Amino acid sequence: MNLDTLNDKQKEAVNITEGPLLVLAGAGSGKTKVLTTKVAKLILDNDVDPSNILAITFTNKAAKEMKERILNVVGPIGYQIQISTFHSFGLSILKKHYDKLKLNKNFTILDSDDSSILIKNILKDMNSDENYKAIKNIISNNKNALIDSYEYERFVTNDYDELVLDIYRKYENRLIKNNSVDFDDLLMLPIVLFRKHPDILKEYQEQYKYILIDEYQDTNEAQYLLTKMISAKYKNICVVGDDSQSIYSWRGSNYKNILNFEKDYPNCKTVYLEQNYRSTKTIINASNDLIKNNVNRKDKNLWTNNEEGVKIEYKRATDEKDEAYYVVGEINKLLDNGSKLSDIAILYRTNAQSRNLEDELLLNNIPYKVVGSVYFYNRKEIKDLMAYLKLIYNKDDDVSLTRIINVPRRKVGKVTIDKLISKANDLNCSMYDAIDSGKELEFKNIISYLRENKDNYTLTKFIDLILEKTGIIKELEEENSIEAQTRIENLNEFKSIAYQFEENYGIISLEDFLNEISLVADITEYKDNESVTLMTIHSAKGLEFDNVFIVGLEESIFPHFNSFESNDQMEEERRLCYVAITRAKKRLWLVNALSRTIYGNRVSNKESRFIKEIDSKYFNTTSSNIKVNNVDDSVEYSVGEHIYFDMYGEGVIVGIKDKVLTVAFKHPYGIKMLIKGHKKIKKV
Repeated sequence: MNLDTLNDKQKEAVNITEGPLLVLAGAGSGKTKVLTTKVAKLILDNDVDPSNILAITFTNKAAKEMKERILNVVGPIGYQIQISTFHSFGLSILKKHYDKLKLNKNFTILDSDDSSILIKNILKDMNSDENYKAIKNIISNNKNALIDSYEYERFVTNDYDELVLDIYRKYENRLIKNNSVDFDDLLMLPIVLFRKHPDILKEYQEQYKYILIDEYQDTNEAQYLLTKMISAKYKNICVVGDDSQSIYSWRGSNYKNILNFEKDYPNCKTVYLEQNYRSTKTIINASNDLIKNNVNRKDKNLWTNNEEGVKIEYKRATDEKDEAYYVVGEINKLLDNGSKLSDIAILYRTNAQSRNLEDELLLNNIPYKVVGSVYFYNRKEIKDLMAYLKLIYNKDDDVSLTRIINVPRRKVGKVTIDKLISKANDLNCSMYDAIDSGKELEFKNIISYLRENKDNYTLTKFIDLILEKTGIIKELEEENSIEAQTRIENLNEFKSIAYQFEENYGIISLEDFLNEISLVADITEYKDNESVTLMTIHSAKGLEFDNVFIVGLEESIFPHFNSFESNDQMEEERRLCYVAITRAKKRLWLVNALSRTIYGNRVSNKESRFIKEIDSKYFNTTSSNIKVNNVDDSVEYSVGEHIYFDMYGEGVIVGIKDKVLTVAFKHPYGIKMLIKGHKKIKKV
């Protein structure tokens, strides 16, 4: 196989085909290319049976891209490779061995909202007003740490723990009763299966003799153990990742998995991919300066043959309004110089920071999109339609039934639903089976009719039938509002998804369709179009833009105040900043404010430590920021003194603190905070 397009280190990683291999791949170093080439080499040069290869990544988008690249090289035999996300792989195991796990063949998958509803109902039955979100997170974290309710009992030390244990047990029992699993079960139950049935584990060890895992730094305990168990016999496991880009500890990932890989596999070979193909030398050098301040990391150093590039712009604005004004002003300059909207991204630590930026972009008529704020599958009408599909497929799914028994409105009220829940509990059956009268019987008859006819239509036509028979569209049409029309359009878009599924796979299986859409969990995926992109840094991982603005670089914002409690948390914040910086290909802006309003209070924050950790030689010291040419520290001010400021006109100084003037301007500007000695301030 021709490897001429690879650099020496990439070739080394591709050519090591036997035994454990750790590929430490820095940002923009071509790790996907290495993975796909490695799979192709196994098949074309080493005569490995494609069905013996397991390639795992974290998002559906990444899995799809990997599959397409491999198919382009090896041809149709590539379809025999198991290329999927961890959750998809776990689901495939459960579908094959459901009977060993107290499941029926037609089990359904509860998404995050479904799980929340289940826990809310349990709390309601217990007359408890505890925070369901907190309890749900505890249960989820324990499942990902492979601690079931029986194991959790060992950690109970107080009354709250006792309550969580009780809810955890009830939650597990209701999942079994509903013939359902949640997302965490897709990772946990395969391990339970392998532990109880070593013979089944041996089958998978023989099946997948070669295992490749992308983004290994993002694995949690369950993902780590699942692949370790399967690779235990042949140990042909290749993991690719970057400890410096581990930013998901809040959802259970453990960067120590990649740091400890060489301890787990003593005969492991390690290859460093340090050549960056994305960014300028200036941006790469700045990122190296930053990340070297982390103690817990592999010692690697990114480098590039790309051009030196322009220096980084650093702006210290007066407040969040001025921050947005500056950023949008710079965007207008980029657009005037020929940059595309889609080449520009604004990154921030928290979603709440987007509002002022959005306001300023709107004022300037600049198209933008906020990634991750509106997610198609989380819209009410889509979740309602999916609940119908789930209940039609699995009549024991009480969560879905409870959601839609009164959608559209059928005069089935809360009291009726509560009585139905109680009746089902008394009869030890599903709510569906407990229905025998009233308006709820009309609902049951509709579901019964749809269940009987589900195999008589294509998926697209069957969804049309559901929308017609249930009356969902009719109710929205009668509402005759803009919101209702939008919801109708969304429901019609769902039909497009079903049609594309049929086109892509050539099947009309409701089971396979439900499996496919239940696993669409990557909310960071978005369509490229001509608009400026606004997103959190967590959402930006894996993406790249010519021009990147990182805003809010202040202590307590970025790094976030929650990270001050431990060094591990602070190091993750620094890795997050590293990810943000390495999204930029050509130009980078680092922006913060002297003061801003947070949760209704005006606060002044110090500049982020991350700014100081980058050598000042990489910054543009002649641009308009807080450098000496902007601020004259020798200027004296006094309370009551009148000043003139370009943006707000004449005002009166009402307060002085450190380097900040508090100035009262005429309506509509009001109180503003200005930097002492700024060149735009003129004494009257």
